[in-house]
Amino acid sequence: MQKNIHPTYHSNATAKCVCGATYAVGSTKDALTVEICSACHPFYTGKENILDTAGRLDRFKKRQATATSIKAKKATK
Repeated sequence: MQKNIHPTYHSNATAKCVCGATYAVGSTKDALTVEICSACHPFYTGKENILDTAGRLDRFKKRQATATSIKAKKATK
């Protein structure tokens, strides 16, 4: 086996989430940054976090409202 080809393993590396939670993990990097963790993920918390990017959520809600009004008009005919 060749020597000195493997990266250094850090057993106490820190992983930081955007929500502010920090975890001690093992990694080849000293520090990691993640966007979502078990403390803020909707599957684990049961809360829905909607990130609106460039008004996409508003456009979606507008289309949904239009579709339901059209459906209601067809049902009354």
